Amino acid sequence: KPFASTPNILLNYLSFCHNINESFSVQTLHYHFVTMTLPKFVVLSLIFSTLIMLVSTHTLNDQEQIMENPLILQACSNIKDRDACLSNLKSFLDNHNSVNQKPESILRAALKATLNETQLAMQTFTRFTSLSSSSREQIAIEDCKELLDFSVSELAWSLAEMREIRSGSQNPHYQGNLKAWLSAALSNQDTCLEGFEGTDRHLESFIRGSLTQVTQLISNVLTLYTQLHTLPFKPPRNYGGKTNTFFPHWMTKGDKDLMVASPNGMHMDAVVALDGSGHYRSISEAINEAPDHSNRRYVIYVKRGIYKENVDMKKKKTNIMLVGDGIGATVVTGDRNFLQGWTTFRTATVAVSGRGFIARDMTFRNTAGPQNHQGVALRVDSDQSAFYREPLPLQKVTITAQGRKDPNQNTGFSIQDSFIYATKPTYLGRPWKAYSRTVFMNTYMSSMVQPRGWLEWYGNFALNTLWYGEYRNYGPGAGLSGRVRWPGYHMTMDASTADSFTVRRFIDGLAWLPATGVAFS
Repeated sequence: KPFASTPNILLNYLSFCHNINESFSVQTLHYHFVTMTLPKFVVLSLIFSTLIMLVSTHTLNDQEQIMENPLILQACSNIKDRDACLSNLKSFLDNHNSVNQKPESILRAALKATLNETQLAMQTFTRFTSLSSSSREQIAIEDCKELLDFSVSELAWSLAEMREIRSGSQNPHYQGNLKAWLSAALSNQDTCLEGFEGTDRHLESFIRGSLTQVTQLISNVLTLYTQLHTLPFKPPRNYGGKTNTFFPHWMTKGDKDLMVASPNGMHMDAVVALDGSGHYRSISEAINEAPDHSNRRYVIYVKRGIYKENVDMKKKKTNIMLVGDGIGATVVTGDRNFLQGWTTFRTATVAVSGRGFIARDMTFRNTAGPQNHQGVALRVDSDQSAFYREPLPLQKVTITAQGRKDPNQNTGFSIQDSFIYATKPTYLGRPWKAYSRTVFMNTYMSSMVQPRGWLEWYGNFALNTLWYGEYRNYGPGAGLSGRVRWPGYHMTMDASTADSFTVRRFIDGLAWLPATGVAFS
């Protein structure tokens, strides 16, 4: 006999219904029950069928209620496989007992689902390596793997920051961190695809397909976070306490001394000198020997000289500080360029990925020249990095080409209290992406800055959606009468608008810059 007693039948059946995958049809469930039941149990079968329908209907109603939540729908909007996205998101909600549908729970689940999808994309890229037909494609794939690794870290940091979300007072620095990391994670995919310029584009189509869902998921999370920007945040312990010297009170005396000391009085962890008078002859050697994942400042003094090398500070090299003997005295130089077969990402003379990087009294340059197309002097993927007395050598007719692609990203260029000199006609910027954002404030502009000020990228692209502005600039090139009249150009910014682009507000400078020792006002 298939069943010993009615109570056992009911218990086993309800247990089976509770554990079965929800996509399994009720009709099929009923069918299996009937086929394994003797005729005298037919009446009992019909009773149990009703029970199954009640249990399944309840489950479906719960699922429908979850899927009708507008925040969940926002997290999966414009996704090609929307049903899979919703199911995946729901699994993260259920697995963490977050079906109460609080906004922060949905945002956290969306972040987890996006992080999971990004990690899967990284695994896919490994399989593409064997399909590359040229060295440029091979380099581009390696770029993509590294860039996706950045995105994984930035999404993980965002999740960690979400743990601080509590009811009560709100700390604006958390909002700045989350938006900065999500914005960076969104930009990484574009940089990956740009590496396939100069190839036959065949492999790029596969890479683009793998990135489409990741890119849209990150964009959706960023949009969702922007909509929920009023979430309550709880400040961390000791937040906000400062000493009279403007350093956070939790900094050690040694750190404070390091920040205020002149270069000659600093404690140096390593010394680089071309003549062999230091610990190392090259900067790369010193970087490689620096501790991984350091929680304290590691200072490398680079003596006067011209260092012909390409320096690559990987993500694990954190809190490194390079101190030179002055602009033009300590020079790191290279000439990698696009025509040599490098991706733009890899042309950088100095590339920085580790968090908390600081440089002062250094010059970084790339001497490839415009005839060799892209050649980058300094590439920075580092979070909370600062450059003190670091010049931006002008190698193109436009000073900036900012690439914000989503209006919810908090990225952009703000150039303040600077000096623009040039020997050839120069423009302030052009829009690389649709929502490009750049402002110049309190900056001297020489006569080589052209009267129209700004250049198009091509045609009317982004002229309505960009955000360019100028505020209280001076010098022969700062006149506004001949400037462009684009819808997105703000010729006269008021003080309130200009304030939103200051160090304090635009990059949340008060939260982290004082600890670096970089002076600002």
